[in-house]
Amino acid sequence: MKLPEIGKDGQYKLQAAHVLVVGCGGLGCTVLPLLCGAGVGYIRLYDHDIVEEHNLHRQILYRMENIGKGKAICAKAILHQSNPHCEIEVHQERLTPGNVHQALQNIDLVIDASDSFMVTYTLSDACLKQSLPLISASVIERHGYVGGFCNSAPSYRALFPKMILGGGNCSTIGVMGPIVSILGAIQAQMALSVLLDFTPTPLGQLINVDCRTWRFSEFRFDKAQEPKDNNVTFIDYNDLLPEDCVIELRDIKEAPQSVRTDVIRLLPSEIVAWQPPLSQRIVCVCKTGVRAARAAYALQEKTTSEIVILVDDK
Repeated sequence: MKLPEIGKDGQYKLQAAHVLVVGCGGLGCTVLPLLCGAGVGYIRLYDHDIVEEHNLHRQILYRMENIGKGKAICAKAILHQSNPHCEIEVHQERLTPGNVHQALQNIDLVIDASDSFMVTYTLSDACLKQSLPLISASVIERHGYVGGFCNSAPSYRALFPKMILGGGNCSTIGVMGPIVSILGAIQAQMALSVLLDFTPTPLGQLINVDCRTWRFSEFRFDKAQEPKDNNVTFIDYNDLLPEDCVIELRDIKEAPQSVRTDVIRLLPSEIVAWQPPLSQRIVCVCKTGVRAARAAYALQEKTTSEIVILVDDK
């Protein structure tokens, strides 16, 4: 409150703010206590996962006694110890295309701390439609980035029209704890700056942090254009239509039961030789969305049909 650009009026703004945080992992573990400590009045959490021992080096909100418990539930209990006046609403579920609109109800700002490109694109598409500011970050090994999207800025899809399909994530490739906290802290600072109407706005700005080379860089993307065609989007189970052509990209051993009984099973290597329909909507299915996204981009070269992705991790 001593900061002249905040004062009592700014503190009241934070108290009245409603923030959605998707992900209570490494990024969320830094973002959440900073927002809660700053006096944000209401935080809605979405996270389906549990605390595991190998997470603790970067998920610094938790302790050994939290192992095996839901991250969102643990986060709420720990945050209330530092600020019991912050109302925290917990949803122990994954954010999906099916529940994203419910998650965004009465929300002023969204923080994507999910480590999932499916969640990032789903949030960005929804925030663009509702003109909600989105602060999204991604981190792996010793490098990452954070940016402010939507509302007064272009969407995540405008900057990254095609999904960045790397070889893994923090669980498979690894990540150092400090870089996660650095990016999480920048996310929190960006979020507070938007809520307090600071200028210049962080919306429309991307910050790269590379702790391998000790380089910090940034650029603005205010003039990035929203893509008009070839958008591969995500759907939920309830969005499947009887007339859809469903492509299951996992074999019988990996997925004995798919999302429907009439799916066409194709390994990723078989997509190139497969002739897709010209008018049916094509639904590509896999566990994480990576294989489905690769298949979708390959199929775009062969058909004008709409292509969507269904992530099946049940």
